[in-house]
Amino acid sequence: MHQQGKDFMQSLFKALTGVLVAGALAGTATPSVAVDVTGPPGSADPAQRAVAWRPCPQDATAECGTLRLPVDWARPTAGTFDLAVARRTATDPARRIGVLFVNPGGPGDSGVDFAVRRAPGHFSADVRARFDIVGFDPRGVGASQPIRCSAALLDQAPSGYPADRAEFDQLAAYNRALRQDCRRHSGPVFDHADTLSVVRDMDALRAALGEERISYFGHSYGTLIGEQYAEQYGERLRTMALTANMDHSLGLRAFLVSSAVTAEDSFQQFARWCATSRSCALYGRNVTAVWDGLLARADRGELSDPDHPERPLTARAITLTTFKQYLYGPDWGDLARYLTGLEAQQRQPQIRQSQERQQSRGWQPRERQRVRPLPARAAQGGVQGVQGVQGAPEQTRAAPFSAVFCQDWRFRPKDFREYADLTAAELRAAPHLRGSPRVHAAVAGCVGWPDEVNNPQHRLRITRAPKILMLHSRHDPANHYAWAARVHRQTRGTTVLLPYEGAGHSVYGRSDCTRGTVDDYLLHRRTPAPGSSCAPVPQR
Repeated sequence: MHQQGKDFMQSLFKALTGVLVAGALAGTATPSVAVDVTGPPGSADPAQRAVAWRPCPQDATAECGTLRLPVDWARPTAGTFDLAVARRTATDPARRIGVLFVNPGGPGDSGVDFAVRRAPGHFSADVRARFDIVGFDPRGVGASQPIRCSAALLDQAPSGYPADRAEFDQLAAYNRALRQDCRRHSGPVFDHADTLSVVRDMDALRAALGEERISYFGHSYGTLIGEQYAEQYGERLRTMALTANMDHSLGLRAFLVSSAVTAEDSFQQFARWCATSRSCALYGRNVTAVWDGLLARADRGELSDPDHPERPLTARAITLTTFKQYLYGPDWGDLARYLTGLEAQQRQPQIRQSQERQQSRGWQPRERQRVRPLPARAAQGGVQGVQGVQGAPEQTRAAPFSAVFCQDWRFRPKDFREYADLTAAELRAAPHLRGSPRVHAAVAGCVGWPDEVNNPQHRLRITRAPKILMLHSRHDPANHYAWAARVHRQTRGTTVLLPYEGAGHSVYGRSDCTRGTVDDYLLHRRTPAPGSSCAPVPQR
């Protein structure tokens, strides 16, 4: 793993003095408070560090603030950004244990939103009674100097399934142009959006709150933050619960293929449920045949978007909707109704005619779309932005995913031959779901990026942390169960792995067993016995 040396870190933190807590969350100003971070992280007097809290503008029952931190921890005086923070204080202060940091994943999900809006319904009353629940927006996300890119350029995104070398080269050129555009709109934080930098931010926040140790709950991509925090600062943990775990030691092929395998497995779990459940709208039918028939119709342009009937519906749009909206839950009953609704569609002449008119003007469905040439300035890597009508200011959108993902993983397919081989391996692993839609798109977004990454993959090595609780669904559509098993093997002396024997991406609230195990661990530091598991919850 790429790390700064001990001596380097000593000088780094000596240089970082007089850092301020300032700024605003959603436009609400907070008073400035000095943060003294002399010496190694966490070594300064806690009384000299604090976040100034005020009621959150979106919910006054929670508190919000900011913490000013270095953009580049290797050069702490080179520039700063404001880390957006929110907390809900323990509802039973007399029995308060401490702070529970939370991150819901992504990359790109908001920890502030999770703490303010979602935590009350997510965590049990016992957890909320005894912990201050603290969420922060990782750098480049939400209100923490978000990564922003030209909306016009984002809308020109080519297919992630190039048909030949020329289209692959154009995909790489587009990604390079978009990266330059996002850097221009976002500033230096774009180049330091990796998870290892987030881990250092989190420990600075711990120090600013005056806490010697923290507890942590991380889900999905938030488990990577947790794993690397435990690796770097394990002695500063009280407890850590991780659900839907990431394995940061995977290579490109293993990452893509295992993602495809688990997506296909989740679809097959749905098909098996339909075969035995009379509540399934496809009960008594060959579900995979129905599915394959719908994708074939979409490939021929014979289906329309249910929300926009004038638009054709592509096969990849169907797989992405199925993956994120119905398999994550899982919501198998709704998925069956969604598919029967598509199957019932009659081919409307106006949709066909609209398609034919669009295709005659050069438009093609996204999965067959040829990459449009970029403006010469963009193709050369010197994107200056796209001006609106009559020179109006350029519109931008938040788009942090690639800035984080492509700095955490050295996934750089070099040429079309390698990329096509990887895509073929995905399709073999998931012949019905056609790979993992989101993971394929993530890798496609890194094509053409520089080879060097801030936080390259490595085997996890945790030496100073307390017992860490890991939960993972056997049939997770996004993160293969084998990922959790591998992380557990890498950290067997430190981690305890509890399988949930059912399906779905979320785990904590899945059953009394999963919730009770996590709560018992967070509150009392009790871990389940080796070999334990939680039974699946029946689908309705």
